[in-house]
Amino acid sequence: MTPSATTGDTQPLAHALPVPRGPLSETVVTALTRRPASEPFPLDAVDRIDPYGEDLTLALHTCYELHYRGFDGVDPLWEWDPELLRLRAAMEHVFLTALRADAEGGDDVSAALDGLLVETVPGDGVSHYLRDSADWEQMREYFAHRSVYHLKEADPHAWVIPRLQGQAKASLVAVEFDEFGGGRAERAHSQLFVDLLVGAGLSPAYLHYVDDVPAPAIAIVNLMSMCGLHRRLRGALVGHFAAAEITTAPSAQRIAQALDRLGAGPECTLFFTEHIEADAVHEQVLRRDVIGDLLRREPRLAGDVVFGIAATELLEGRLAAHLLGAWRSRRTSLRRALPEQSAGF
Repeated sequence: MTPSATTGDTQPLAHALPVPRGPLSETVVTALTRRPASEPFPLDAVDRIDPYGEDLTLALHTCYELHYRGFDGVDPLWEWDPELLRLRAAMEHVFLTALRADAEGGDDVSAALDGLLVETVPGDGVSHYLRDSADWEQMREYFAHRSVYHLKEADPHAWVIPRLQGQAKASLVAVEFDEFGGGRAERAHSQLFVDLLVGAGLSPAYLHYVDDVPAPAIAIVNLMSMCGLHRRLRGALVGHFAAAEITTAPSAQRIAQALDRLGAGPECTLFFTEHIEADAVHEQVLRRDVIGDLLRREPRLAGDVVFGIAATELLEGRLAAHLLGAWRSRRTSLRRALPEQSAGF
């Protein structure tokens, strides 16, 4: 299949509003079906909601999506509606407070980065399971989970560019240039994931699986969006970016091996083989040139960088526990099982 056959350029820009998962997401989704009226939203129940639960996670993701592609039929004025922003701030407070309480803290950036390079032997993570035990349907479920992230992969990190200076800015832009395909749309990592989805008999449409994906996968995207949209969290976003890039190469290699074992086509494996080489280089650039220069200029951000790393590891761990718990129990890890793969999708 040629790159043009799977390009996302012909897909609708916006997605339909998601199906609510509780009273908070119901409030947000219902409001977005109307025109903005700057009417206050009830905030009393927000502080009592599960910070990692389905309801808050989807409500927050829906608010953030207004800053990406928006939703079909939703007035773009909602993006900066002051009352919706007030509600979003209350939800962010709950989410961020929980992350700060649950993620390991400190300001030793070198130790946090070094910790990302340590792998237990034998490994028992998601990529190990996929390599050694997963069947094709579990692999397809993994793709559906990751589609919420990888179809916007580099976008939230771009928000930090105007908030950096000097070598940190230049080097982060260089990494982003690779993420966006080095100037070639068909090589952008999000497009490679589109090609992967098509090869796996899944829909390549943006946010197609958001109603099927549970909170643990969506929360990781919420962390990226929250840190990207808030200048005060720029150090955390850089930490998140570093954590993602440093841990990707070894896991991508295992998933590529899994796909070879399962007989997947080259359009599926390319996304992962591309990351094996690229992210090994990005690791050094982010550690030395981005984080190093950032902390030389703003040493007080060390704790934020460590938080970004730790919060990423926390949320990835929650997703891993969810996936492995479901798969080892022979249950679907999604909110509803995927339809069977159709021939010639």
